[in-house]
Amino acid sequence: MNKKIVLLGSGELGKEFVIAAQRLGQTVIAVDSYDDAPAMQVADGREVINMLDGKALDALVAKHSPDYIVPEIEAIRTERLYDYEKQGITVIPSAKAANFTMNRKSIRDLAAKDLGLKTANYRYATSAQELQKAVKEVGIPCVVKPLMSSSGKGQSTIKTPDDIQRAWDYSQEGSRGDVAEVIVEAFVNFNYEITLLTLTQHDGNTLFCPPIGHRQERGDYQESWQPAAMQEDHLKTAQDMAAQVTEALGGAGIWGVEFFIGDDGVYFSELSPRPHDTGMVTLANTQNYNEFELHLRAVLGLPIKEITQERIGASAVILATAHSENPGFTGINTLATAPKSDFRLFGKPTSRPYRRMGVVVTYDGLDGDITEVVSRAKELAAKVKTT
Repeated sequence: MNKKIVLLGSGELGKEFVIAAQRLGQTVIAVDSYDDAPAMQVADGREVINMLDGKALDALVAKHSPDYIVPEIEAIRTERLYDYEKQGITVIPSAKAANFTMNRKSIRDLAAKDLGLKTANYRYATSAQELQKAVKEVGIPCVVKPLMSSSGKGQSTIKTPDDIQRAWDYSQEGSRGDVAEVIVEAFVNFNYEITLLTLTQHDGNTLFCPPIGHRQERGDYQESWQPAAMQEDHLKTAQDMAAQVTEALGGAGIWGVEFFIGDDGVYFSELSPRPHDTGMVTLANTQNYNEFELHLRAVLGLPIKEITQERIGASAVILATAHSENPGFTGINTLATAPKSDFRLFGKPTSRPYRRMGVVVTYDGLDGDITEVVSRAKELAAKVKTT
């Protein structure tokens, strides 16, 4: 059952996916815009191309003739994926899913307008002038995000009119691809936010992982924990919303579906058609399969009967503090000797301030204290410094 997989994007999430694929005897070609990206270090082959170059992408696919194409990032000429599907290549979860979710405009309009899901009030803007108008319509405070970005890049909160030009400039610095447009969202007064990892299968039921709570700074997650405590009716609403969106997009794989939970209910926020960064908490073996194993099994069409929670867990990111062409770490011995914990160093060849370089995961039994587990993960991650 050896299949060839082309992985488009080779960061830390892709690396864990490749490891899962290697354990089941698959062949993976890892692709990114720079050499020695994390997933390349464990893959069978590597390619360095600009994935926004349609001709380069076509040549890559023709060269390798893969069985599966698995996108891991946003900066891809996603409309080309429809052509590859017509050629008989399976795109994960589907060409439609990748094309819609790589652009916040498509997925937000699908959720809010086509499916009628509850979302924050929002507008779009393609210039600083249009941003001024959009902010006036949705109100202050509001959040500005590039239509194409990840890990919080280019995202900021407007608290006063003086923030508008700065928010526009920052959004353009953080945007991926060639889309200058931004989405402007009214600020939702939420109590907490969750990621609901949702698994779709070609021949099987849609399954849900226990909800994952997370905290963000600079638009990027800092800690996550599983399970997140929430009302049963809110969880059911989130599951129903996730099922509707993933069914509309089609295909098989793991999806990271994000929600805001407020006093007035559940708001759909965003969706990623692939393993989610907050889902790295599953590397603490909180489930019978971690999110990368689930994604791989769905890709291969292996039936998954159930997802069970085996223990509670948390993750906390290790961030770089400076620029380096050969980053190193101090404090690793402390991690290695800490009880009920583990860590991953991603092997990124360079560092810059706030770049995610690793993650600490902690865990306890199902009757443990999730607050304590989260605190332990944060404390351990803070002991590691980049050099």
